[in-house]
Formats: sequence, C-alpha cells, structure tokens
Amino acid sequence: MNAALTIAGLKLSFYGVHVLRGVDFAVPEGSFTGLIGPNGAGKSTLFNAVSGLYRPDAGSVRLRDVETAGLPPEKLVAVGLVRSFQLARGFPKLSVFQHLMLYGAAQPGEHLLAGLFGSQRARQREAALAERAFGIARRLKLDHVLDNPVTALSGGQKKLVEIGRALMAEPTILLLDEPMAGVNPSLTEQIAEHLVALNRGGLTICLIEHDMGLIRRLCAPVIVMAEGRTLTQGSFEEVASDTRVQEAYLGRRH
Repeated sequence: MNAALTIAGLKLSFYGVHVLRGVDFAVPEGSFTGLIGPNGAGKSTLFNAVSGLYRPDAGSVRLRDVETAGLPPEKLVAVGLVRSFQLARGFPKLSVFQHLMLYGAAQPGEHLLAGLFGSQRARQREAALAERAFGIARRLKLDHVLDNPVTALSGGQKKLVEIGRALMAEPTILLLDEPMAGVNPSLTEQIAEHLVALNRGGLTICLIEHDMGLIRRLCAPVIVMAEGRTLTQGSFEEVASDTRVQEAYLGRRH
C-alpha cells in the first residue's frame, strides 16, 4: 500500500531538550492510523512539526511524493494536510456557520480588490463554499446550531465544529489530536461514527487518542511512540502484547 505520509528521522529540540529523537513511520493511503504512547512521548509535538507549526531540526516529512518538512501551515493545507488540536478554539463572536466558512479553501474574495468591490467569481465561490458548509453541518449533525455562537456549544459540539472546519479545507489526510477528549460518551460515539464514515469515503486519518478501546475499534495500523521515538507498529493486538509497549506505559518490572 502506498504511503500518504512518510516521516523519517524527524528530530526536534527546545533549548537543548530533545523532544523528537528520530521518529520514523508511514501512514498508509486510505488508512485509519492510530498514534499512541504515554504522556510525554512527543505525539502532539510530532503533529506540530508535521503540520508546520514547528520547524524540525532534522529529518524528512513527505506528503506522498512531496517533501514538506519546514513548510508553513498554509502551504501544507493547500497540498491537502490538515490537522485539529486538542483544545477546540474559535472566535467567540462568530457563529458555527461563519467558522466553517472561514476555513473554506480558495476564496477569491480574500484579495483586497475583490473584497472591496466584489466579483462574479468571488460570489460564485462563496455560494459554493456556503453549500459545502451546509453539507458538512448536516453530515456532522450541526445544522440545528449553525446560527449559534461557538461559546453556546457543548464540548462535544465544539469538537465537531473543529472537525468540520478541517473538512472545509478539503483535506486528503487529516491529523486529529484527541478529538474525543473530554467529550461525553454519546457524543464520543457520534464523533467516532463520523470519522469512520469519512475514512470509508477515502479520507486518510491519523488519530492521537488515549482511549485504547477506541483505538482498538477504529485504527489499523497502530503506531506507538515513547521518549520521542517510534517504538513499534502493527495491529492493536500486536502492539498491546509487545513487552516494550507494556514497559513504556507501566514501567519496567524489577
């Protein structure tokens, strides 16, 4: 199977502290890959480096055949790599619909002259983005709160808006950093169902998650990080039975 994302020898330090120590793994095209590891393993830092928030000190990140290490986030979004964050953020005065529209790709109305005077092309694109926003809201069951400010939403609904914003950018690979964290069980199941449907529709997903039940049910392959490195990867059963993984989570038995 071809790789949608390939990470090789990725290293990153902060003030002499080595956080990523040479991460190596590939996310297969069309897969629902799980990325797990104990707290402090470097998972979120890895997402930050891959998505352009941090510039890695060394190593390679390839989106299919394109080297992307060091590119800024807007360039990565343009080539199809989009990520979410652990904490769902937003603009308090904007509605759900406005948040979705904000993340729409290729908006000619963002240019100064088109924004001031308007153009047929800008109006047509805005109408297309609005239709896409309505469709994503219906898919994520957010259509009944489209006009609500994000501050009026529950924690789970805010996570759904975060996923919806990512989908508005038309990704080919989606990096999700704990999208179910702090969400009540019923909405957790709803989010999981949405992600499975998106993956079955062809979207490659790489998911950081601490709920091993969800990882077991949703993800193949599963990649394990520990101390800034890739520890192992395989099926959930394979990595769960690996003594190195058990030691990373529970400590070494003396």
